[in-house]
Amino acid sequence: MSHKLSWRKLAAAAVLVPALTLTACSSGGGRAPEAGGEGGGAVADTERIKVALITHAAPGDTFWDIVRKGAEEASAKDNVELQYLSDPEGGRQAQLIEQAVQQGVDGIAVTLAKPDALASALQNATEAGIPVVSLNAGEDRFSELGAFTHFGSNEKLAGEAVGERLAEDGYEHPICVIQEQGHVGLENRCAGVKEKVPGTEILYVQGTDMTQVQSTVTAKLQATKAADVVIGLGAPFTLTILQAVETAGSDAKVASFDMNAELAQKIVDGDVIFTVDQQPWLQGYMAVDALWQNKRGGFEIGGGQPVLTGPTIVDQESAGEVLEFAEQGVR
Repeated sequence: MSHKLSWRKLAAAAVLVPALTLTACSSGGGRAPEAGGEGGGAVADTERIKVALITHAAPGDTFWDIVRKGAEEASAKDNVELQYLSDPEGGRQAQLIEQAVQQGVDGIAVTLAKPDALASALQNATEAGIPVVSLNAGEDRFSELGAFTHFGSNEKLAGEAVGERLAEDGYEHPICVIQEQGHVGLENRCAGVKEKVPGTEILYVQGTDMTQVQSTVTAKLQATKAADVVIGLGAPFTLTILQAVETAGSDAKVASFDMNAELAQKIVDGDVIFTVDQQPWLQGYMAVDALWQNKRGGFEIGGGQPVLTGPTIVDQESAGEVLEFAEQGVR
């Protein structure tokens, strides 16, 4: 049976468009930033602007390296000075937004994993006349929080796609592992899976401690012999889950959301059955580019609707096609 799944079918009603001065916690395992405006191609002959990209990234989560790479490439093209800032705690992320407002940046791109914690800070940004876009998390809240568009995947649809795929393949007892309790996008992913596979269990782990992630999943598998598949909600966590499955001596398979080069290779090798890609490089690139376009001509992409970058399922049949790009750090 062919399992090719087009995210266009899942989201036919949505729109598709193909040095730090603030103190913050930087994600991505300490990768050095690339200076905006120093790319190898032509740079826009427009006034240089300053954009703050403020995410909920936790230190060491390589997913955010891909988002950041896209943002940096757009900044290089658009003559943008990019400030990349992150903190997984909602209150501290709000403080970063407030600092960006006080500095008078020309635009803010922000993730809305914990939207209620950011509401006041984002209101201050819009009242100050600073255009805001959201990305990655918050597709159902971006408009009320003042962003003129959102770039990302519909996480509930993504979860439902995973659930449908697992149900088709005969899985009945998934464990969906959430690494950050209260993150609306992660909760929606597991809710979507459970909607299609009612036997799904949700397991919370401390995502900032991979040793704890592995031990918690190992213990759960040892206590839950009926578990037939474990779902990781991010590539680094899925790779750790693979180790937990082996340690537990479990026959459970492993599926994932998101991707990096190592995970893509695991899919090619058959160790992970599939992942759901939301194309984070596009999210970072389009968020910065949209703010530049807004500054350039008052343009607003999306017509008030989220601009979807996913979901799409990548399995062993298709992983080889994207492995090259994953190795380049853009998938």
